[in-house]
Amino acid sequence: MLALILAGFMAAAAAPSPLEMARDQQDRPTLERMFNESAAAAAKTPNDAEAQYRAALAASFLAGVDVELHEKKPAHDVAERGIPFAEKAVALKPDNGEYLRVLGTLYGQAVSDIMSGLRYGAKAKDTLSKAVEKAPKSSMVHVARGVGNLYLPAQLGGGPAAAIPDFQKAIELDPKNAEAYAYLGLSLRDEKKDAEARQAFTKALELNPKRIWAKQQLDKTPAK
Repeated sequence: MLALILAGFMAAAAAPSPLEMARDQQDRPTLERMFNESAAAAAKTPNDAEAQYRAALAASFLAGVDVELHEKKPAHDVAERGIPFAEKAVALKPDNGEYLRVLGTLYGQAVSDIMSGLRYGAKAKDTLSKAVEKAPKSSMVHVARGVGNLYLPAQLGGGPAAAIPDFQKAIELDPKNAEAYAYLGLSLRDEKKDAEARQAFTKALELNPKRIWAKQQLDKTPAK
């Protein structure tokens, strides 16, 4: 009986959140609704760090789907709406690595052109580095820094070669992190390592078969 109870708890812990489920299906209307609801709740409780974080997290999921859909302007706008919530959460709890991860992610998602890059690029890099410093054993923190480096121009120290070590570290910390495998695949494909990229995308889909974006990336990767 105890084994069954423990198994139930483990299954519940592994279940994807509503934000993750909507992200996996690229369900923008649902993500927008969840962001608006969490933003309204956060506005009512400005000194509740967790409420601010939940609003920022929802914004980062919504902006992330916009990025996947190549909608730079909507991604920028949503990220800018989410940044104040994340900044407030970090101000209330400056040593929280997860809060820093979401803030750094939103800074990165707000970059849509040269001007926004000048405004947010350095902030994203610095904030994500601080997130790793505060939470070095967080798999998702390493994924976030890897994504930041992946999209950072090579002349500024970014690119796939700079990103891959963080994705590998994320997988070392959590071998079931589907996002780490998906972004590792993206980085490997950029490095012209298509066979290895397909393996990474396949593993990502094995871990999370509902992730539309990962399936799209696998389909775009040459088989040979």
